[in-house]
Amino acid sequence: MDAVRGTGTAVAGALAATGALHAVWAATPWPLRTREDFADAVVGVGVEGLPSPSACLAVAGALGAAAYLVGARAGALPAAGPRWARKAGSGTVAAVLLARGAGGLLLFAGGRIERTERFRRLDRRYYSPLCLALGAGAGLVAAAGD
Repeated sequence: MDAVRGTGTAVAGALAATGALHAVWAATPWPLRTREDFADAVVGVGVEGLPSPSACLAVAGALGAAAYLVGARAGALPAAGPRWARKAGSGTVAAVLLARGAGGLLLFAGGRIERTERFRRLDRRYYSPLCLALGAGAGLVAAAGD
């Protein structure tokens, strides 16, 4: 398996798993025990600021589409549609993930957007770095895939 296909497989798998987790969050705060704990750790706001179940499902769908675009561009999934659409789509996935990763570090960690301390700590350690890594991988696939 070459580097592009391996990277695309890993990125697509991580995006699909993250999408599945967002689908689960439409109905339950799992793996956390309460909605309050979930709001604090995952969103960084009070329960009143939690996204609706339909918003969670919309994000799950977007992550599923992103997983397909990256996986198909890498040759890890069957390709459908024009090649340019997979290239543009995987490039867009990369741009969005890189923006989320960098934005999290600048806006949440810097205190420009108010969030709970727990969320800021988790974002600094896990959420933003994961977005940056997935964005870099998707960027590699967008540039060198197909």
